[in-house]
Amino acid sequence: MKLFSIVAHPRDNSFCHAISARIRTTMTEAGHDVVHHDLYAESFSPCLTADEAYTTGDTLEVALSRVADPVVRQHREQVAQADGLLVVHPNWWGKPPAILAGWLDRVLVPGVAYRLAAADGLPEGLLRMEKALILNTSDTPEEREKEVLGDPLELIWGRCVLPFCGVQDYVRHVFRTVTDSSESERHGWLAQAETMAKSMFARVEIASA
Repeated sequence: MKLFSIVAHPRDNSFCHAISARIRTTMTEAGHDVVHHDLYAESFSPCLTADEAYTTGDTLEVALSRVADPVVRQHREQVAQADGLLVVHPNWWGKPPAILAGWLDRVLVPGVAYRLAAADGLPEGLLRMEKALILNTSDTPEEREKEVLGDPLELIWGRCVLPFCGVQDYVRHVFRTVTDSSESERHGWLAQAETMAKSMFARVEIASA
């Protein structure tokens, strides 16, 4: 399988990076082809340009022709070719970091991730990937996240982004609270992340066999 991986955290010694490294190693050892991007390390520009701000585009070829930035073009091609998605990022203000939000704007565009045949907002998902694993870190207790804040990251990934692009089978898990966690807790969380990745993408291999 071809897996597209992203980590979005400015510190390379963050727990997000530890999670991402663990699941990528696990997937590589399982025989998957993992394409990885550290958005901060690569200085990915999150700013959608005027030429990129369009809502139509029926084919990947059209979507690639509309972008001048070779980095964005590469990401679009790689996402379109991927069988699965790995994303690791912190919960900041109930949303992904701005660099990742900008990545969504610039990469998951019409012709790559979805097609809109009419102005009713109902898309045809275009991504070939069947499954996605979204792993978050947070310092907000689970009860407050759900009952007070409404779990906005679940709304973003689970109701907006993934189904809009045609990805119906996903797992999103939050490791919390990170700041006051012990070393043993973090070791346990890394093992848990590894188990989730194995379980998620083993099912894809079986389904594709």
